[in-house]
Amino acid sequence: MSFCEDNDAYEAWLATQCDVVAHDIKIKHKRMKKSAFMFLRATYFRWAKQIGKMCPELMDAPQVLCVGDLHLENFGTWRDADGRFVWGVNDFDEAAVMPYVLDLVRLAASIRLSPDRSVDNRKVAAILLKGYREGLGQPQPALLDEGETWLRPYAIGSDLESGKFWKKVEDYDDARPGRDVMRILKDSLPEGSKNILFYSRVAGGGSLGRPRYVAIGDWRGGRVLREAKALVPSAWTYVHGSQPSGLLKLARSKYRAPDPFLHIRGNFILRRLAPDSRKIELGADAASHLKNYFLQAMAFDLASIHAADRLGVAALRRDLKRRPRGWLYDAAKTAAGAVEQDFEEWKKPKRRG
Repeated sequence: MSFCEDNDAYEAWLATQCDVVAHDIKIKHKRMKKSAFMFLRATYFRWAKQIGKMCPELMDAPQVLCVGDLHLENFGTWRDADGRFVWGVNDFDEAAVMPYVLDLVRLAASIRLSPDRSVDNRKVAAILLKGYREGLGQPQPALLDEGETWLRPYAIGSDLESGKFWKKVEDYDDARPGRDVMRILKDSLPEGSKNILFYSRVAGGGSLGRPRYVAIGDWRGGRVLREAKALVPSAWTYVHGSQPSGLLKLARSKYRAPDPFLHIRGNFILRRLAPDSRKIELGADAASHLKNYFLQAMAFDLASIHAADRLGVAALRRDLKRRPRGWLYDAAKTAAGAVEQDFEEWKKPKRRG
């Protein structure tokens, strides 16, 4: 089946799972034409269907609860229950049980497809494997006031970046969610919040098209925001068969410092929006060794997620040891090449949207 046929089938299925926002689907279609990286982000369903055919040698790896849609921009910051500043994987919408190596390959493929290709692809694979092995050896969260202090200056952001956050908030469109969603959002705000208004929000890659609502209230001298995003089964289960959602299990797993504002209520994922809950970007001028540390930290965090699975660290280490030299580089190259082929198909003028 061609990519376009697969995309139509997936979007038809998505419409059976939530009230699809047609305008956001059109936005997603346009964004998918911008770059192969954006295309990868928006098409996890295709990856889930094709990766076993692209890289059959990966499918015998031990299966654990994985992130699924892991990529270079699936990392961000939040505050844990003790107010500590934490960085790591921050989107578990596509979490499902699958061969653990698929998370590593998708992360490596996303780096290969990224517009910023300043690190050699073979070196990327080596850096990721080093970070992953270290994470298996000492799984823990990345606390920006302690263990990963070098990241903190990039995470805090400038006044200008904070201003960008509030500018985006001002651009949200007014919305009237259903009564249940309004109640969920109101209940998620701090007690005593006043002047509560509701908006819609356009964000994400693969999740574009799902309803996203934001409640903004006044509380003790400032504004507080909560987002409700429609919960949809992982595209991995769409392809390979149903299994329970792993979203909260991964987000709250043993070696995480979880976001206390991340919840599931009914058919919606709730979370806090704020200037300090954001993606970190090092910038094009960052020193090469910092970029290497950044990639290594991503793989370390991924290993800390996998390490919490009941399968155990020993099984993952044994499997890594038996894999041939260059396996991650080869698999990422193959997978990225297939993504680029689909991307070229999507860009053809005859394609609508």
